Amino acid sequence: MKIAVRAAMIVAAVLAAFIAHPLPAGAAQNAPGTTEHSIAMGDWHRPYLLHVPPDRRPGERLPLIVALHGGLNDAAYVENQSGLDKIADKDRYIVAYPDGLLGTWNAGACCWFARWAGVDDVGFLDKLIGTLVKQGVADGRRVFMTGFSNGGGMAYRYACERADKIAGIAVVSGALAVGCTPKRPVSVLAFHGTWDPSVPYDGGGNMDADVHFPFIGVQLLMEFWRWVDKLPALSWPVPDGPEGCVGTGPGPVEVALCTKQQGGHEWPDYASKLIGEFFAGRPSLPKPVA
Repeated sequence: MKIAVRAAMIVAAVLAAFIAHPLPAGAAQNAPGTTEHSIAMGDWHRPYLLHVPPDRRPGERLPLIVALHGGLNDAAYVENQSGLDKIADKDRYIVAYPDGLLGTWNAGACCWFARWAGVDDVGFLDKLIGTLVKQGVADGRRVFMTGFSNGGGMAYRYACERADKIAGIAVVSGALAVGCTPKRPVSVLAFHGTWDPSVPYDGGGNMDADVHFPFIGVQLLMEFWRWVDKLPALSWPVPDGPEGCVGTGPGPVEVALCTKQQGGHEWPDYASKLIGEFFAGRPSLPKPVA
């Protein structure tokens, strides 16, 4: 049996389970701490975790970080892996941790089950963000996205297709796996290890089990974002960043790369602090036209 057929059978079984047994909506959206929720996408109830800082005032809209797990992981894993809850509590963000299908996101040429099933993850993220804005929890002009590995690729895809809805992204050990023509300049912060065996720093390999297309080298990818954003070379040290963190310099739009020499496929221990600072330095999106 071919891999795609076998995967389709697995996806159908999982979707049937979600339809028959939707996850509970969880606690009220303004409850402090981390609570479980779900969003209906047709007959499929898609789960996510929501972390709210303890000092949020009733009715207060806070900046939103959407954090996407890596391949074959889940929301709870990236919540623990990233340590973003501490950043959220200190700097007053809310963080949504959604789940991909069988631990995967449809980032374009990657990855596995979500791609094989043709899952509309861009549409899901649209609805997740829109729901939190409508509920008065998130500030729609201060929406950010980060992700690890496959989740990082999904963050790139969302920035490519929804640049007008996102104030900035941060990608850890991820790859761009889709054609990209953003509507507006996008601020991008990337973290990558030179010894990453899954997403090679210098490019090459195959993007997925049945996609024989090489990864783009990380430095070349940053040059792409710099070119799209019409920014100068990455030559400015990133404030508070370790050696190997360089960017295009101060300004409303910035592209920056933190290279970890001999680093693997990992979330560096300094990454979340820099992500919080990077997002804090980005201007709010324009108000939508009435």
